[in-house]
Amino acid sequence: MKIYYQKQVEKAEKTEKIEQIDISSIHPNPNQPRKVFTEESILKLADSIRQYGIIQPLLVRKTGEEYELVAGERRLRAAKELGLCSVPCVLTDISEVKSAEISIIENLLREDLNIFEQAEAIKALIDTHGLTQEEIASKLSNSQSFIANKLRLLRFSPSERDIILKNKLTERHARALLRIQNADDRSKMLNLIVKEGLNVANTDEAIDKYLGKEQSTTKAKSGYKDISSFCSGINRAVNNIKEQGVDVKCRRVESDDYIELTILLSKNAEKEVI
Repeated sequence: MKIYYQKQVEKAEKTEKIEQIDISSIHPNPNQPRKVFTEESILKLADSIRQYGIIQPLLVRKTGEEYELVAGERRLRAAKELGLCSVPCVLTDISEVKSAEISIIENLLREDLNIFEQAEAIKALIDTHGLTQEEIASKLSNSQSFIANKLRLLRFSPSERDIILKNKLTERHARALLRIQNADDRSKMLNLIVKEGLNVANTDEAIDKYLGKEQSTTKAKSGYKDISSFCSGINRAVNNIKEQGVDVKCRRVESDDYIELTILLSKNAEKEVI
């Protein structure tokens, strides 16, 4: 996608199609994946533009009498911050679908979206534009598993995402947290990570410990269920014998360590059977 953008600029330079376009006639791309633009980054870019100008022109497409931004929203915002009336633009003749794809891919390649904006952008390419995970991976020069891992981040609730971003936890923190399936337990672990200031390694250890306890509890419950089934089977057998007229009883004694089952058979039972 970077190559595509560069080709558009080079083509415009050769044919003198870089135009100064009135800022007021340029509208943001509705498919812009970045939702948050920090004031600090815009001011920093504005200062660079003040000194050196806009080195890389914006990419726009004609929509009626006005223009839709395809790529370069940070530059557009910085230009507005400086009070510029016009900006250099490359006018490209592409479809709305292609425009959306370029806008999303360009931002993903810049790697300055937060991890959830990245995931949402990838999902938009799949849901709205029909791209497969393999196609997106190819455009980003990455693996399909990389894309799949990004999409897994969408399992976090809005409140969990907010906590992760506000506390500047990394994607590795987030991916480790997704090992916990239960949403309530995951939320508790997230709060623990924030409270204790755990790094990724410590987070993995805490989650390993939690998952180890969970598995032990599950096994204990599963084992108890098997013992209960066994005892029920014994009781059914005893009741079947009783139905045959034999005087038999089953006595159960339970302690912390074991369950003792004693079968009491009347001595007269042998005579009755004979």
